[in-house]
Amino acid sequence: MEDGDVLMEGGQRLTAHSLYRAGLRVYYYRAVENEPAIPFQEEVLWQNEHLLVVDKPHFLPVIPSGKYLQETLLVRLKNRLGLQNLSPIHRIDRDTAGLVLFSVNPASRGAYHALFRERQVNKTYACIAPWNPDLPWPVRRESRIVPDTHFMQQREVEGPPNALTEIVPEEQSGGLARYRLKPVTGQRHQLRVHMAALGLPIVNDGIYPTLTPEGACDYSKPLQLLARAIEFIDPIGGRALRFASQFELQALEALGHYTVQS
Repeated sequence: MEDGDVLMEGGQRLTAHSLYRAGLRVYYYRAVENEPAIPFQEEVLWQNEHLLVVDKPHFLPVIPSGKYLQETLLVRLKNRLGLQNLSPIHRIDRDTAGLVLFSVNPASRGAYHALFRERQVNKTYACIAPWNPDLPWPVRRESRIVPDTHFMQQREVEGPPNALTEIVPEEQSGGLARYRLKPVTGQRHQLRVHMAALGLPIVNDGIYPTLTPEGACDYSKPLQLLARAIEFIDPIGGRALRFASQFELQALEALGHYTVQS
């Protein structure tokens, strides 16, 4: 507070002597020493007065966390577009590329959040993972996902299902396959957990099934997972909207030969 790093909604400094006000939103802008630059660029695909649709590259976090602040999708967009009320409506993993939706207008933000909460959004992902012809394709993976002992990981446990993914193979080559993934629910790391649980971990996954050491990021080996398309009825205008990512996963032939680990 003494350094002026704590602000109120209008940009005024908050001090130790400021009066309390119910419902006040407070912002703290921290500094990150030696923040690494991420050499990949996001693309704005569509914008109106309520919504911003962005194509996020691999390796770029959506929101500030840990060692990332300026090199996050949210802060990059605020600085680039001057939209200080920008807020993500949903999130995808730092390792995942593809579509992210942002609210531009706080007045309509709740209507778009409700779409995701009430499962009115049709999301399609693509991934590349090992191929196993012995599984009963297409697969409808339904399980219960909870936090694992390491904060970076999730795991499946017995109990009432809280995660559902529909998985359809689209092409196969050299022990690999390209899959279409349709998450019905939105648990953290759901797609990565479900594919690994089937014995088909997504290519270049540094979390499942084995967690790699922090700082071992290899820009030449992006996770082969893409938020490819998103569809919904606009709660403001009432029209059907569909957006598609301009990013592509690698060609199967370029990834070599994989075998399913027993």
